[in-house]
Amino acid sequence: MRLFAELGYFRAGNAAIAEACGLTRGAMLYHFPTREDLVEAAAWHIHAAREAAFEAEAKKLKPGQDALDGAIEAYWRLLSSIPFSAFLALERAGRQDAEVAKAIAPAQEAFDKAAMGRATPGFIMAGNDARFQASRDLARFALDGMHRSALTYESEARIENVLAVIKKAVHMLNRKGDITDLWSE
Repeated sequence: MRLFAELGYFRAGNAAIAEACGLTRGAMLYHFPTREDLVEAAAWHIHAAREAAFEAEAKKLKPGQDALDGAIEAYWRLLSSIPFSAFLALERAGRQDAEVAKAIAPAQEAFDKAAMGRATPGFIMAGNDARFQASRDLARFALDGMHRSALTYESEARIENVLAVIKKAVHMLNRKGDITDLWSE
């Protein structure tokens, strides 16, 4: 996981992974005969680490803190963590390599179904209707895209502004606000 996060999928070869794990290349090949077997196991391991990280963040929710805001803030922080960076490296590789895409697809689907809600009821217990799904997707994909972007000026202020708008939009979609709350001017 750490090697994928730090080096990327293509530079984290089997030999480097075996060495980091303290295994001979032969021992690693015994457990993971193909690169796809290794990638699939890594994807599930990373998926579990991402869920655990998000659950740990849910436990940090302060009394009286809005659960939606807490989930958005936690997800934003976690996007820079090793498990999230590692999975991003696998997703990037999957765009270029169909076998990687196939190997990580089940873990991607599991995360997509659990993201920002179902796996972390400490944050959100709003349900699974279309409105809730849209609010969850809006927050997740906006944060994912913003994290992957390279803001070239006033990045902190711009990020803070977009996070505030995402929070307001999610509140509005979850009937905790009005469309006029989305932008104050």
